[in-house]
Amino acid sequence: MRFFKLIFDLYINSSIHVALSCYALVRMTHYMFHILDDDSVANFAFFGTIVGYNFVKYDALARAKKIQMRKELKAIVLFSLCSVILVGYYFFKLERVTQITALIFLSITLLYTLPFFPNRKNARNWAGVKIYIVSLCWVGVTLVLPILDAGISITMDFYLKCMQRFVLIFVLVLIFEIIDLAKDDVHLKTVPQQIGVKRTKILGLLLLNPFYFLEFFKSVLDKNQLIINLILVLMIGLFLLFANEKRSKYYTSFWVESIPIVWWLLLLIF
Repeated sequence: MRFFKLIFDLYINSSIHVALSCYALVRMTHYMFHILDDDSVANFAFFGTIVGYNFVKYDALARAKKIQMRKELKAIVLFSLCSVILVGYYFFKLERVTQITALIFLSITLLYTLPFFPNRKNARNWAGVKIYIVSLCWVGVTLVLPILDAGISITMDFYLKCMQRFVLIFVLVLIFEIIDLAKDDVHLKTVPQQIGVKRTKILGLLLLNPFYFLEFFKSVLDKNQLIINLILVLMIGLFLLFANEKRSKYYTSFWVESIPIVWWLLLLIF
């Protein structure tokens, strides 16, 4: 049993699970915009998420010298280095406009992580902006990159999906912020810190309404997508309602991060 827990923790801590969530959202974009046979962006997003998240998680600890090179961490570092190579490989398979846009989102990620100015904190510690940066980056990688690489015309459907995807990630991050309330620095000014847990849950539930009803404004209404989105809204709503500071770390790092994967699997089933 201990062995399986070690493997599971490695799976979570190495960011494979969150990378699968990102991969699933790219595949959702492929379905929504009828993009066929495009593995490059999906694989780029998968390995890029591993590299980006591991860099964000472990860079600050390494610079603060609060981290020890345990066997698990050595494995994560090795896996991340392999992922860097694969990110580079898939990067050069992307269209030029996609590469440029990917570099823009990479710059945002670096700004989020590294303090570029002397005596200044990184963007991750700027009061109140973390949730917007994370949501923006996820929209960019999982929606903008696949559309640009496929050369699809920018229509109203694209803007609707950008808003819908932004709202989805925003609400999911709210759950993370509720769970991490006791650990987060008060200077971060996360949403629960500013308005309280109860109002944060109300805000999240209210935001699920535009997420769902934006689907009706698409040029072509997909009835299956409406059913799937309703299931998704109910699922997120329950996770939001039952979120609290005493929940296990797996509540968000596994279960909440599984929501995009479940969304994609539901689509495959339907």
